[in-house]
Amino acid sequence: MTAAQGRTAAGGGATARAAGAGGPLLLGVRHHGPGSARAVRSALDAAGPQVLLIEGPPEADGLVALAAEADMRPPVALLAHIVDEPGRSAFWPLAEFSPEWVAIQWAVRRGVPVRFMDLPAAHALARGEGEGGEAPAGGTGGDAGDGPGDGQEGAAGRPDDAAGATGTTGDAVRVDPLAVLAEAAGYDDPERWWEDVVEHRAGGGDAFAPFEALGEAMGALRETYGSGGHDRDLLREAYMRLQLRAAQREFGAGQVAVVCGAWHVPALRQKTSVAADRALLKGLPKVKVDMTWVPWTHRRLSRHSGYGAGIDSPGWYGHLFSAPDRPVERWLTKVAGLLRDEDRLVSSAHVIEAVRLADTLAVMRGRPLAGLTETMDAVRAVMCEGSDVPLALVHDRLVVGDVLGEVPDAAPAVPLQRDLTRLQRRLRLKPEALEREVELDLRKDTDAARSRLLHRLRLLGVGWGEPVESRGSTGTFRESWRLRWEPELSVRVAEAGVWGTTVVGAATAKAEADAVGAGVLAEVTALAERCLLAELPEALPVVMRVLADRAALDADVGHLAQALPALVRSLRYGDVRGTDTGALGEVALGLAERVFVGLPPACVGLDVEAAEAMRGHVDAVHLAVGLLGEFAAGGGSGGSGGSGGSGGSGGPGGSGGPGGSGVPRGSGGLGDRADRVGRGRGWTRPRRAPWAQRLRVGQRVPPRRWAPVS
Repeated sequence: MTAAQGRTAAGGGATARAAGAGGPLLLGVRHHGPGSARAVRSALDAAGPQVLLIEGPPEADGLVALAAEADMRPPVALLAHIVDEPGRSAFWPLAEFSPEWVAIQWAVRRGVPVRFMDLPAAHALARGEGEGGEAPAGGTGGDAGDGPGDGQEGAAGRPDDAAGATGTTGDAVRVDPLAVLAEAAGYDDPERWWEDVVEHRAGGGDAFAPFEALGEAMGALRETYGSGGHDRDLLREAYMRLQLRAAQREFGAGQVAVVCGAWHVPALRQKTSVAADRALLKGLPKVKVDMTWVPWTHRRLSRHSGYGAGIDSPGWYGHLFSAPDRPVERWLTKVAGLLRDEDRLVSSAHVIEAVRLADTLAVMRGRPLAGLTETMDAVRAVMCEGSDVPLALVHDRLVVGDVLGEVPDAAPAVPLQRDLTRLQRRLRLKPEALEREVELDLRKDTDAARSRLLHRLRLLGVGWGEPVESRGSTGTFRESWRLRWEPELSVRVAEAGVWGTTVVGAATAKAEADAVGAGVLAEVTALAERCLLAELPEALPVVMRVLADRAALDADVGHLAQALPALVRSLRYGDVRGTDTGALGEVALGLAERVFVGLPPACVGLDVEAAEAMRGHVDAVHLAVGLLGEFAAGGGSGGSGGSGGSGGSGGPGGSGGPGGSGVPRGSGGLGDRADRVGRGRGWTRPRRAPWAQRLRVGQRVPPRRWAPVS
């Protein structure tokens, strides 16, 4: 018998075992591989097991039924976090083309029980492997079919760096099995090899043969590389074997199907004793964890996001899974639609020529079907006229994609998350993975409520929105926000849940705690500004009390000058939002007085560095005082929606309008109070400078020149 015949005979026997004749059906897959997903569906249809075991945390067993809900739309992820420390968490992402998701859908539609068989998250998180962005046991090393690890991601998205072909961590060598197999086949690109041998493989034939071929290859690799540098996999695989034995006792060996990373298949076939596996797991630390489903994004499935089990092109893989027939034609039609939306001239003729070019390139390169490389080359040449600029847009929007999943309302969630979801729906502010800018007109009730929500979330550390400079308007009645929902924000919401059960309650409690714990005066004034923006009237008295106490004790002019601008801005924000800022104005006036009085001696004997810093403080105070003059002149309030750039007493002898510094005098306001303090110290008001006289009569004023104070 030849070697090839021997391998064929061995493969036939293995296929019989995979079909359930002599043991469980072991379906080794590549995480997030559409070819693996289609093969899993075919194998399950052929075998018809009575129970399905899937690589994942057992705490999620009770959440499987939610996968059948109509409003559950992948990509989604299982989120586990420690009850007392929500920041220590981990995700298990699933896309519509993930083999595990396809297997779950197959099982729930047929009433087949599903059980997760990986090491419990309670042990993984207790070992500290999910803290600070590190993945729990099993980690974010390579893909389960593509490296020694699983499809798990740490909370902060900082993975182990095993996504490359090889790397080192300490003395352990990490191996990417796909890279090794691709190199053995003469490929320098593992993704391209995988596409050729799996993704472009025609259906039909033996449903179990692909899994046996991949399992045999992984067995050879593990004989050579052992655990591949991931000794924690030994713990996980010991637990998997225990779960597999329990299922076999309950349902029978031939009625159990397992969907796991292909890297683990040789370990599950390994003959070990129950005692040996239990000995490995003895004494593992344990914590109490909560688990739920959360939305995920295609962008976070990308390897470039730092996800160790990620793929280079989640959008492309999703297309291959959803359009198995004529994928190239459908893909290029999609690309043409995107470019047309961006006002580029792309006709049907462009699509036809791009398809022809992609097919020709595939033939020239000896590929069974045009892959992503060929289609992108065709798009660059035909639709983009050789330019990489529109090609980058295609890569970002389609190859990677901005799809954001959805989870049903029945999914477990902290009360704060439920309140946030309610507010998002009421305000029609839908979370989206695609970055977008929204313009808010604070004179409209809905936009004002949206602004309050976004500011409150920022105060809680949930950075869904980022304020940006408003276009076309400098008034305080408009705001511009850049919105983008990231999966990690679900963890931030869970962390913020310790402050309260509603967004407004949690933001109020967090603001009060931040005020008490603030280290410097500028932090308190900035917090007062944020409280006004977020409209937290219950937190403002606490912040104001702390502000008054800190301001009274702080004698550093630099600190006072640093704190004043945020306080003055708060007066403007409070005005457009209809908030009573009388107490805030009094503190600001008192703060400004102390800056005026203390500024001359504070500017004496400064070196160059300190002089530059003081110059910045003086500039900021100069601008702030102009706005503060409006507040003082108006008796504590300005014009609705004013921009703060005009107004004042404006008379020839006044100083609040065009004739002076913007500080009103003669009305008992800030100017008179500063004069009284100065006279008490023996100072007199200096004569008006010539440039100020020219300003009164409308002449051009030369630019001010600053020099370091010596």
